[in-house]
Amino acid sequence: MCGIVGAVGDEKIIPVLLTGLSKLEYRGYDSAGIAVMDDNGISVLKSKGRLSVLSEKCSGVSFYGSCGIGHTRWATHGEPSEANAHPHLSNDGTVVCVHNGIIENYKEIKEKLIKRGYNFYSSTDTEAAVNLIDYYYKQCKDPIGAISGAMAGIKGSYAFAIMFKDRFDKVYIARKDSPLIVGVTDGKSYIASDVPAILGYTRNVYYIGNYELAEVSAGHVRFYNSDCEEIKKDITEIKWNAEEAELGGFEHFMIKEIHEQPESIQKTINVYIKENNIDFSDCGITDETLEEIRSIKIIGCGSAYHVGVVGQYIIEKLCDVPVRVDYASEYRYRAQIHGENELVIVISQSGETADTLFAMRNAKEKGVKTLAIVNAVGSSIAREADYTLYTMAGPEIAVATTKAYTAQIAVCQLIAIELARVKKKINLSKYIYLIDEIRSLPEKINRILNDKERIQWFASKFAGVKDAFMIGRELDFAICLEGSLKMKEISYIHSEAYAAGELKHGTISLVEKGTLVIGVLTQSNVYEKTLSNLIEVQSRGAYIMSLTFLGNYNIEDHCNFTVYIPKADELFAPILAAVPLQLLGYYISVARGLDVDKPRNLAKSVTVE
Repeated sequence: MCGIVGAVGDEKIIPVLLTGLSKLEYRGYDSAGIAVMDDNGISVLKSKGRLSVLSEKCSGVSFYGSCGIGHTRWATHGEPSEANAHPHLSNDGTVVCVHNGIIENYKEIKEKLIKRGYNFYSSTDTEAAVNLIDYYYKQCKDPIGAISGAMAGIKGSYAFAIMFKDRFDKVYIARKDSPLIVGVTDGKSYIASDVPAILGYTRNVYYIGNYELAEVSAGHVRFYNSDCEEIKKDITEIKWNAEEAELGGFEHFMIKEIHEQPESIQKTINVYIKENNIDFSDCGITDETLEEIRSIKIIGCGSAYHVGVVGQYIIEKLCDVPVRVDYASEYRYRAQIHGENELVIVISQSGETADTLFAMRNAKEKGVKTLAIVNAVGSSIAREADYTLYTMAGPEIAVATTKAYTAQIAVCQLIAIELARVKKKINLSKYIYLIDEIRSLPEKINRILNDKERIQWFASKFAGVKDAFMIGRELDFAICLEGSLKMKEISYIHSEAYAAGELKHGTISLVEKGTLVIGVLTQSNVYEKTLSNLIEVQSRGAYIMSLTFLGNYNIEDHCNFTVYIPKADELFAPILAAVPLQLLGYYISVARGLDVDKPRNLAKSVTVE
């Protein structure tokens, strides 16, 4: 959600901070601010609204310090306002802090500090944290000791970047459950909550672990555990570069990332397919590992949950292994019953999704093996899972996921195919056939993208629609779940996905003349049944768009508009069918004049509950 940047050792610190914050706009925010350390002490500038407002404020000031921190805020405690925006100063202005996360016991902290003479100007939980750090610092005069002392009294999640007036050339950081990284290069150091903010300066980063702290100075960083003992950390090289996080001639990041799907899927399957075999051995997954699996739970949030639904259908169909899919936010709080030799698969693009991370930890506490599918190397989920399979989607900037989603499906498909081979549910011929099919997907997606103008025309025609329903059965229903989410999150259209067979159980009463109904029909065993459902809603006045494989031309007798995808094995329809629905959501959003990449009320990474 919120974004943090920091830099030490750069003489032109304000442009560095503003540029870094601009790279984190995709995370969602409602206010922004920076703090810079110079000879006059700590100077703070804050604004409500977009980063451009803050940039205007900064254009008229002359801060000469070479040490600073910045923040884009997503309101959790207190309305969006300049007073509630970060950074926050301690009472006497000697400590300043930016914070991602939620401090659950901030009211208790405030009450204790008020009794000790502290006053509060904002409605935020962060102000309680900075004053608590100030309280401890006044006692020990040691930044690491003060922050560690505050951490011991804070309940919740946090990533802190802190400056002390009498330590004018250093930034101090600490973390629990909210991501934070440090990059060091050429006598300068950079801090961020996500890689794109500092990728223009370095591709070598340190990931700060839970309950870890660091003292960051120009070109140097020292790490500590919560007992204030110095520790060593390994550096991680980011494989993608800064250009991948730029628009590259596209109007929006979302359409750019839709077009990057052939490449991201190709890169992902290239990691795990070697010659004519799927090989997970580099991740520690052997035939013996897979042979032991008797049941699977898949956990995710949002689009990652929809990936899990696809995985459930495919794994059960190919492998005869029972699969249950759970929302991470629900799994955490219900009774968790695990079978013998069960595997929990957790799916997260960022690897920092709060509910998914905590759900995985719950599973591990019960002794269940965990496998993570993530896009972010070195993320919390990637580090803590027993096994990790990376997608190679590169940076995804648009809030609405596209290429990360399809790459995650590709990994689930590879898992299903390999599990089926190990459990002898498919023969060698079928195994090679399925590998060939998944290899063919990038070229087929390119063919869909080459015909996107038809979807653009349809989107412009229905940009004013108020309600849309997407229906399908089996894997087609899983496709509808994601297609409907795309329309909701970026087009602001009320859209619902239904298992087509459930229409008669109440939902059909909502269909009236002009209602848009999109039917997905890629599964031959339920094709006729879904078609009959479309005919039912059409007879009640609905306008029908259908999505199916090339060759199913008889559908045009019953539908108003049809989108075709290249023929493929039906198990791989979820990747191919996702692309037209992504395009549909995108083009409707553009036609409605909306902010495609930064939809209202949404954030890219949900790192708090």
